[in-house]
Parts: sequence; C-alpha cells; structure tokens
Amino acid sequence: MSAVEARIVELGLTLPDVVPPLASYQPAVTSGVYVFTSGQLPMVDGALPLTGKVGAEVTPEDAKDLARVCALNALAAVKSVAGDLDRVARVVKVTGFVASAQDFTGQPAVINGASELLGEVLGDKGVHARSTVGVAVLPLDAPVEVEIQVELVSA
Repeated sequence: MSAVEARIVELGLTLPDVVPPLASYQPAVTSGVYVFTSGQLPMVDGALPLTGKVGAEVTPEDAKDLARVCALNALAAVKSVAGDLDRVARVVKVTGFVASAQDFTGQPAVINGASELLGEVLGDKGVHARSTVGVAVLPLDAPVEVEIQVELVSA
C-alpha cells in the first residue's frame, strides 16, 4: 500500500474503484507528467447518495460531503493511470461544478469539501488553484461534480 493510500485509510476512508464512464470518455488521461481527470460525480457503490439542486433539495453541508466523495473518486481515477498515488507531485488545479438553486451563491464553500479532502490526504501536495461554478444541472441530477489535474513525479 502506498503512503498516500495508507493516509486515506488512516482518515477512515477507502479509495474506491474507478467509477465507470457514463458516456464516451476515459475517467483519466495522462499527458506528459500531468493527469487530467474527467468530471467525477459523488458515486458510491455505483449510485448517487443524493440528487437535486444545492440550496433546494440538497443542503450545502451535504453537498460539501459529496464534494469530498468526488475528490476521492478523482484520486481513484488518477491512480488508474498513474499506477501509484505516491507519484503525485502536486494537485495543480481543481474545478468544481455545483448544481445550484437559482438563489444559491455558496458554491465555493461546497467545493471546499474537495479541496479540504485533497489537503488531508496529500498535505502540501494537495494545495491547488481552483475554479468553482454554479450550473443549472449536472449528469444524473448530481448535486456536485469535481475534476482535478495533477502533476506526477517520474515512475
């Protein structure tokens, strides 16, 4: 078990299997020393624990927890192409999408769930640039979606 995976276990979490694509794409691809993940939904055992808009059917607190799940799914996607999460030199960028009720403006606090998880798991290597946007709807009526870009060290 890698040091990063040991840290995930220490946090009481489990690195999930890679979520299978919902359409015609790969969960993650490499380009040079970078890994780019596709948008990761908060799938748990093949299903969304909650659906709907944040600020309406889903509370911001629940959405923040779902963003943590998205980040964990993104790490699984990274591992699927990098082979070992200890190869992560740093998380470069996180992009978060929040399916938002019309008057909801707390998107940054929701995606903090993903950012905080990456920091807990990777320490300083988890510090990143980030964009967060509110959207009308996400695939499968998911409340949140997160994609990450990481830099790898050589194998």
